[in-house]
Amino acid sequence: MSVRPAHYEKYTIRRKLFKIFGAAFHVYDEHGSVIGYCKQKAFKLKESLKLYTGQDMSDLLLSLEAQSVIDFSSTYLVTLPDGAALGSLRRKGLKSSFLRDEWLMFDYDGQQVATIRETGSFAPFARRYVELASVFFPQRYEIIRTSDSAVIAGYRQHFNPFIFRMGVAILEEDENIDELFILASACLIAAIEGKQQ
Repeated sequence: MSVRPAHYEKYTIRRKLFKIFGAAFHVYDEHGSVIGYCKQKAFKLKESLKLYTGQDMSDLLLSLEAQSVIDFSSTYLVTLPDGAALGSLRRKGLKSSFLRDEWLMFDYDGQQVATIRETGSFAPFARRYVELASVFFPQRYEIIRTSDSAVIAGYRQHFNPFIFRMGVAILEEDENIDELFILASACLIAAIEGKQQ
């Protein structure tokens, strides 16, 4: 099934229907072609996501590995198939649990380069405490560059109560934040969102 992103979105992540154990989703480019397949195993003490170029899972594109056992502010290392690190993501656990989702993005040297922040004030709060709120208030995120507070990318959950879809818009290129790193972050958020629902 082809998925066509909105005209300003470069990628769309669509979660696979009826996957009982773990998470699985496809990544589509701006032309609606599958460019990635991500699978997460359920019941693992140490979270791990792997993004492949296709559903046959023969070519690995990147990996996200939690650096600690089950932890609500865990850090995830993002690496390429050759082991080179693109960077890491750390969830601000307390804030993300009670107010709104927030992640810190670090480069391969451990320097913070951006923040991923859920937008809005009422909607994020409602989604945490009202069961049906997530249906009526889909999530939106901004990636805010640390150096100048510019918004360089955004994630948008589509309004659909039956199928999880997230659009990824790249608003500005940044030499310190690889596009694959932005896509990896979106995949991680899609997997986490799947556990929250």
